[in-house]
Amino acid sequence: MYSHLGQVQTQLLPDVVLNGYRTSFFPMAESDGTIYWHSPDPRAVIPLDSVRVSKSLRKTIAKNIFEIRFDCAFYDVICACCERSDTWINSDIIRAYTELHERGFAHSVESWIDGELVGGLYGVAIGGAYFGESMFSRVSDASKVAFVALTQHLLERGFTLLDSQYINSFTEQLGAIEISRDEYLLALEYATQLNCRFA
Repeated sequence: MYSHLGQVQTQLLPDVVLNGYRTSFFPMAESDGTIYWHSPDPRAVIPLDSVRVSKSLRKTIAKNIFEIRFDCAFYDVICACCERSDTWINSDIIRAYTELHERGFAHSVESWIDGELVGGLYGVAIGGAYFGESMFSRVSDASKVAFVALTQHLLERGFTLLDSQYINSFTEQLGAIEISRDEYLLALEYATQLNCRFA
């Protein structure tokens, strides 16, 4: 597994973050605030044509409990994602990704109930690649519904790569698989050259 491949020596700059994604790297902060570049091998991705939606989640979606919005509360989403005891999101990452959002690269998908933000996710879009970063949920299934909305959105716009970085039990439930570094780099090169628009 390739990780901790160099410490961020200065302020985390948005252009440097974008270049990192284009070459398979992404930043994560340690508990002491130190930010390292990660590039795992194998790499977790979620094939857009085989996303898993459970029967119970389909029922939740059919009930229209949540209003799904895009990019309406990016800063609130990223801040909510770091409200946990063990987080890799610190103030430097929030600042850099908020700037990326303002520049049209970072995007959020949000679940709302009666005007209240109750769940969502955020990530970075380059070409036809979307790099999922984190999600949060204050109501059962809120983040999962936002995720399903994200995958439909990406398919409609011709995206080919949904990167989930490291695999875990939650992303595996949604359809995440692991591929080799070589496979990932090929998929990354193809996807980032596509002329896709998230918004």
